[in-house]
Amino acid sequence: MRAPDLRVEGLRVQSREGRVLLAIDHLALPGGQSLALTGASGAGKSTFLHVLSGLVRPHAGRVIWGETDIAALSEDARAAFRRDRLGLVFQDCHLFEELSALGNAALASAFAPRAARAPIRAAAARWLAGLGLGQAGARPVDSFSGGERQRIAVARALAGDPPVILADEPTAALDRANADALGADLVRLAQQDGRGLIVVTHDAGLAVRMTRQLRLADGRIAEDSHA
Repeated sequence: MRAPDLRVEGLRVQSREGRVLLAIDHLALPGGQSLALTGASGAGKSTFLHVLSGLVRPHAGRVIWGETDIAALSEDARAAFRRDRLGLVFQDCHLFEELSALGNAALASAFAPRAARAPIRAAAARWLAGLGLGQAGARPVDSFSGGERQRIAVARALAGDPPVILADEPTAALDRANADALGADLVRLAQQDGRGLIVVTHDAGLAVRMTRQLRLADGRIAEDSHA
């Protein structure tokens, strides 16, 4: 599945009190490119990522993946789009301690139609292997380090073969060596299949791996740079 182009137009997100949290007049990102969202805490980075994923519906504007404006979709339709087209990675891995590495990586199979379950589990096993955890699928999650846990989360995000990966501070809880290794893996896995990759990060080492960087300030684009 080809990574879709992204267009954002006239985007506005407000707090309950009416304060503008995000104001993006225009953004265009060709399919398959990588983008880092940087800026100080509170700049609107995670809010922007949540809008792009459909987790937050904006007060105004359009968020168009390919031909689909997810801002115009119902909550159920946004959830379906997210399940089918986007792979999400969060700072908190959100792993189930009672499941194995493979059980967590293949979690989507529990909610998929019967015919899709085996392919999802097989894909999850392949991604674990590609991330250096091929011999550890049966180990319980509580036996893994922080870096290994994030790799399980990445394998879970990729198990459904999404054309786009969205990651929110994926290296924030890791030491420098593990952060660099995970950042390299994310970029490699996106590039090898032409996936889009959008990452929220304070990690300059991860940001410079992206082909484009947007620095946000007060919910607006303050700087737009290309590698």
